Amino acid sequence: MWIERLDASHALDYRALMLEAYDLHPQAFTSSVRERAGMPLSWWESRLTGKLDVVFGAFAEGRLAGIVGLAFEPREKARHKATLFGMYVSGQVRQRGLGYALVQAALDEAQSHQGLRLIQLTVTAGNAAAFNLYQRCGFIQYGLEPLAVRVGEDYFDKIHMWREI
Repeated sequence: MWIERLDASHALDYRALMLEAYDLHPQAFTSSVRERAGMPLSWWESRLTGKLDVVFGAFAEGRLAGIVGLAFEPREKARHKATLFGMYVSGQVRQRGLGYALVQAALDEAQSHQGLRLIQLTVTAGNAAAFNLYQRCGFIQYGLEPLAVRVGEDYFDKIHMWREI
């Protein structure tokens, strides 16, 4: 297993893994398969090469098996914050520490950005595995957003968490 920053050459694999995540766990993501499947490859490439986002991939058995992103705030008054996004580990390789390693890679990246003070994230209420992972990585719950995501006729709350750098 290894972790590396993804670039445009990973766009097809990144797209496939994110579409898998949206399909298998629709309540965990604000985006849907329908929305993202129609995006051109250039959109996925730009997600991996933009100045405000960094995306890390975990590779297991020679293939991309997990991802996490870190989005930096462009506005002057909010540049001290970043958002952890798009966390997903494929079901075939869970329970091997990939999620923890991905979050640690994002935290290491965050620490290299001068002036960055905190990272925030949201996690779907009831997703104990993800919530516990984030707690192990030092994140603290600070709020709950009711009815944050709608999937079909069901609504899901989002827990807001943060961690100081």
